[in-house]
Amino acid sequence: MTKSSLLTDLLAQFKPDPHERPVVALRVEVDQNDAEQPVHWHRKGQLVLALHGSVTCDVPNAIWMVPPQHAVWIPGGTPHSNRVTENAHIYFLFIEPGATPLPNECCTLAISPLVRELIRHLAQTPAYPSESPTERLASVLLEQLPLSPVQRLHFPVPEHPGIRRLADALEQNPADRTTVAEWAAKLAMSERSLARLVQRETGLTFGRWRQQLHLIVALSELAGGATVQQVAGTLGYDSVTAFITMFKKALGLPPAQYFTALR
Repeated sequence: MTKSSLLTDLLAQFKPDPHERPVVALRVEVDQNDAEQPVHWHRKGQLVLALHGSVTCDVPNAIWMVPPQHAVWIPGGTPHSNRVTENAHIYFLFIEPGATPLPNECCTLAISPLVRELIRHLAQTPAYPSESPTERLASVLLEQLPLSPVQRLHFPVPEHPGIRRLADALEQNPADRTTVAEWAAKLAMSERSLARLVQRETGLTFGRWRQQLHLIVALSELAGGATVQQVAGTLGYDSVTAFITMFKKALGLPPAQYFTALR
């Protein structure tokens, strides 16, 4: 177990790529303050599992969210950084390329209790010997991981300079309610052209794209201990009811029931 308020310490203490085993795990606890691991990459793929608190993973062209009892899969060779909420309890799982058929792109996975416990067990002995009981459990883990349901909890951030400017503004102020028409004027284009550009670059309408960011922020804040009232205010909703309606429509359950189901 590594316990630190600075995730950068992990890079000095734990080097995943030299490990010969097809999968190794590391348990991480963050004490009192939010922590961030700067941009880096591994030859091995990385699964980031959150059991308490949440993790936000920045990868090229997207921000991925890891709510409790979920994991983000980051294929090997992908530059990424991790931001962890206060008092988070997370696991890093490093997987040798080709060891199990996981997607070739980033995604969020819903983690079953069996997979969760296998990861927790594996983290107790990162340097497990060959032909040991732990190695056999690691093989079961590699068989079970591809069965995890994919949930696309991410906010696309394209390279297009105009959309990037818009995304940066929304990230800095998620409560910003600037309309498509107002943004179009700022970017010196027509409202119709901007709407088409957002759809082409992100695969989402402007409203759905902004809602994805709201979901990412909401999940992170709620997992970190914020109240529904506080999150609704942070996101600029006129009422708590309006925020709960958006959350339920997107994720199927209101916030309290959603997190109860995760636990």
